Amino acid sequence: MAFDPRQVLAAVLTFTMFVMLANMIKRDHFDSVHPTVHETNKASDNSLASVTKGDDGPWKEDGVTLKPCWEKPVLPEETDEMHGYATFSLTNGPEYHVSQIADAVVVARYLQATLVIPDIRGSKPGDKRSFEDVYDVEKFIASLEGVVKVVKSQPSDVSARNLAVVKVPNRVTEEYIAENVEPVFRTKGNVRISTYFPSVNMKKTKEKTNTDSIACLAMFGTLEPQSGIREVVDSMIDRLKSASRKSNGQFVAVDLRVDILEKKGCHKDNGSPGSKSCYGPQEIALFLRKIGFDKDTTVYVTQTRWDSRLDALKDFFPKTYTKEAIMPMDKKDEFLDSETSEFEKVIDFYISSESDVFVPAISGLFYANVAGRRIAFGRNQILVPTDIPDSSASSEDFISHYVSKKNHFAYSCFC
Repeated sequence: MAFDPRQVLAAVLTFTMFVMLANMIKRDHFDSVHPTVHETNKASDNSLASVTKGDDGPWKEDGVTLKPCWEKPVLPEETDEMHGYATFSLTNGPEYHVSQIADAVVVARYLQATLVIPDIRGSKPGDKRSFEDVYDVEKFIASLEGVVKVVKSQPSDVSARNLAVVKVPNRVTEEYIAENVEPVFRTKGNVRISTYFPSVNMKKTKEKTNTDSIACLAMFGTLEPQSGIREVVDSMIDRLKSASRKSNGQFVAVDLRVDILEKKGCHKDNGSPGSKSCYGPQEIALFLRKIGFDKDTTVYVTQTRWDSRLDALKDFFPKTYTKEAIMPMDKKDEFLDSETSEFEKVIDFYISSESDVFVPAISGLFYANVAGRRIAFGRNQILVPTDIPDSSASSEDFISHYVSKKNHFAYSCFC
């Protein structure tokens, strides 16, 4: 009996996929992006409307902007009991800020503590900015009105000596707070919250919890860039759209930073199918070409300044740009040549959230939280790269599992 080699290959890939899924729950790499026929049909009823419309090319229409479906919680009635303060800092970039804000608000709400607006700290000692340097502070305060008490600065009588540092896991639960945070808060009177990330998993839980509404509001309703950053983002998006006239102003954003590729060892392939955590410039170029993007496609990469290792991508797509290439000249001193990279990270986050197509060349929290913001606005074209052995493929086959399976936490917040 003769065997069709393609059927054998398909069987091997299918088996590999299930093995991979069984071991990937908490690992920092991409999930499978090849849904079965049954999954594709089921998902296309609503959430995948955007990938079944349009022409035969890779560009698809956006889906419908979703509406918040959480209920804004109200603070309990005032009591005579004096509650303390909860302080925290934002670190590591906007993809972490979103989660850190959510955890701090959940903790402060549970403790009925007054939340102090955080500062923003970089990776180097002394690298610190105020919240309003990056985000709209009035928007932040207004969004949390009636949810938690918020003050702009730490009272003078609350010093480091009477602040107990408590570490909480990302997506902290009420049970964890009750067992590990509340006793410290009641004893010390004030706490400083430090979020750690045991996983970059942003999948929604099977059952809704009491903190979901608070976390949803904090993640998706509190943070907006301050007006100066917003203007720069809008200006850069306009330039990318102007360069994309042949594709009706549509452009692709790729989270691709060569320094991160080096740290993750992305230039080495361990030979395990589907288990890669990142893809290099040439791999991204081949992926985009094989799913149908032509050489006139405009590509934005999150790399700040040009690096020769990006030449492999530019060879395929001449209209490949970094921030340095498209940022207005009069803004570069403020946003590119500052002592920290905080502005650069925020700009990348919002351009990636608002592009027509987003391709995460690097797995992790940036991908996960950009995906959440895109889902809320119906921008479902999140294409997860992989090796395509044949000469071509359909972009629909590579839609992120966050969208195809509607398993992102954002689907607990928007409907």
